[in-house]
Amino acid sequence: VQLQASGGGLVQAGGSLRLSCTASGRTSSSSSNLMAWFRQPPGKEREFVSTITRSGATTLYSDSVKGRFTISRDNAKNTVYLQMNSLKPEDTAVYYCAAASVIFQTDNLRETRGYPYWGQGTQVTVSS
Repeated sequence: VQLQASGGGLVQAGGSLRLSCTASGRTSSSSSNLMAWFRQPPGKEREFVSTITRSGATTLYSDSVKGRFTISRDNAKNTVYLQMNSLKPEDTAVYYCAAASVIFQTDNLRETRGYPYWGQGTQVTVSS
């Protein structure tokens, strides 16, 4: 499955951006039961942002974005979105989407090792 992320850019602090990530390929539907966003700030390791199940009934957020970011998905389009509001300079990072067909250990929902499929990343820069 291939993941294509888009929507990044430069925004002032307090502004908003919406990221999109579309899964494609022969097994894209079954391979993307879970879709997630991670980010990698400059000079730091990749970190979990949010994840969503296929039904949308379950979503998880990191503490740093809870209340400001909203994850959603459109299964007909095999697309996951990340609406980012009240952006802060510390949100500056390359944002990656990821997908998995199933994750058996709940701890892995927030870990890169839980997701075998990754997009190329999109840069988000928040100026102060």
